Amino acid sequence: MTSQIIDTDAIKNDPVFGQLSFDGHEQIVFCNDEDTGLKAIIGIHNTVLGPALGGTRMWTYKSEWDALNDVLRLSRGMTYKSAITGLNLGGGKAVIIGDAKTQKNDDLMRKFGEFVHSLSGKYITAEDVGMETRDMDIIREVTPHVTGISESKGGSGNPSPVTAYGVYMGMKAATKYVYGTEKLEGKKVLVQGVGHVGETLVKHITEEGGQVIINDINEARLEELSKKYNANVVLGNDIYGLDIDIYAPCALGATVNDATINQLNAKIIAGAANNQLADEVKHGRLLKEKGIAYAPDFLINAGGIINVYAEIEGYNKEESIRKTENIYNTTLEIFELSEKENITTHRAAFNIAQNRIDTRKKEANS
Repeated sequence: MTSQIIDTDAIKNDPVFGQLSFDGHEQIVFCNDEDTGLKAIIGIHNTVLGPALGGTRMWTYKSEWDALNDVLRLSRGMTYKSAITGLNLGGGKAVIIGDAKTQKNDDLMRKFGEFVHSLSGKYITAEDVGMETRDMDIIREVTPHVTGISESKGGSGNPSPVTAYGVYMGMKAATKYVYGTEKLEGKKVLVQGVGHVGETLVKHITEEGGQVIINDINEARLEELSKKYNANVVLGNDIYGLDIDIYAPCALGATVNDATINQLNAKIIAGAANNQLADEVKHGRLLKEKGIAYAPDFLINAGGIINVYAEIEGYNKEESIRKTENIYNTTLEIFELSEKENITTHRAAFNIAQNRIDTRKKEANS
């Protein structure tokens, strides 16, 4: 064992509770296993409505601080995602620090599953960036507190298609609000990030006659999908000033920020990425002032959690699709509420979700 002198000046004051994204989390679990190399963080934000359900993301973070901030923001978002869609679930999320392509293996997944199991169902995991349905099957070997397992094993499988369908419904609702028609035919849509969800979204838009522009760090993937869907490709990060009608962020969060908002020509933002607004208050307000209709991410990307929640209730694909289609109606309600009360769409959606949580908490305490 080696020891080292810790430079206390390099450590942030109040590194956990003092984080802006902490926002009253109930529990944060730091998971470490030397044998497998597992380093993970599980964030449980709120369990008023039910157990905290949220996916596990495996990512090569620049620092552990970035990983902590990400899991805090993501788990908080899951609380409001479940609340606004009427699910009896709380908000949780997990991140595994590492390269999913080179460091992920079955032993790592099982060890992570053991940490999930130690929480006795307070947190239920699922698939997210860097994870596959097979990984959920491996985790299922050591804990029942996992969703998104293979259909052959009684699960709902990959939630990405349903997530994409919900985003598509939200996009159509936003188009209805801005243009008076929900039709995407002829609309120029920039899809940033073409993983499982992004590709399915591209498919829906293309089939409706929309003109799709795709952007991703994986150039081989772009070439493949460009041929498959006749989509235009734009490389690099200089994409926000493009002549487009709709911007659909489907990769990582915080792409709507001080720098990008001033460049955006799009009239609508509707995508699958979590935490798209770098600052919910400031950037929500700037979008409203600029006349850009923002479909709140934690609402329109809720199709995936709707789908995996059905595993807990008894999986019914048709019912999951029906609930996901209702994202269209809820999105329109959010736009109307935002206009009526002169608040941002993010605030309008947040208020509805928070009210449901507050009501349940009062009922439990009465």
